[in-house]
Amino acid sequence: MAKSEFYVSADMEADGPVPGPFSMSSFGLAVAGMHDGMAFQAFDPTESTFYAELKPISDAYEPEALAVSGLDRSRLEREGQDPSQAMDAAATWLADVSDELRATPVFVAYPLSYDWMWMYWYFMRFANNGSPFGHSRCLDIKTLYATKSDSPITGSTKRSMPQQLLPTHPHTHDALDDAIEQAELFQNLMRWTGSEADLPFSGAK
Repeated sequence: MAKSEFYVSADMEADGPVPGPFSMSSFGLAVAGMHDGMAFQAFDPTESTFYAELKPISDAYEPEALAVSGLDRSRLEREGQDPSQAMDAAATWLADVSDELRATPVFVAYPLSYDWMWMYWYFMRFANNGSPFGHSRCLDIKTLYATKSDSPITGSTKRSMPQQLLPTHPHTHDALDDAIEQAELFQNLMRWTGSEADLPFSGAK
């Protein structure tokens, strides 16, 4: 029997395009549900969450990127968590959830490529035990929609999705808010067969 896994919706905000030269400003994690090897079960994504704001790791930043989150860089320099502290705390939280659910964590994002790049780099660079998701335990929501809807990746945007699949939680560019919003989308896609006739979803259940 396949090992159970739980899905962690992840979103992050940064002050530039790539980690290293630039800094991750914040990240949010929300448990969206789990799969016991036979069926998917959705969880309320507001019930089990993690959020952190981080100190910058370099002097370089792009004002346009920083403005997206609305976070104040000077405040992050004073009050943000040290990246090592934040990534270790996130790894500990994930381990606790894993023990509680007796399941392995899987990273979920839309699009996966951007959020995974930052989170994996920060875990590998700053966490004592590296990435709690390994090097590939991740799922791209955009690819999930493309596969179920038989659409090309370039056509798999939120604007192209049936309205019933879209989350009810607002997209605010707060990392935790957006992780919760994204969890709803993931849940709806996991329960959707791909048929237009099979669209009973309107947010988390």
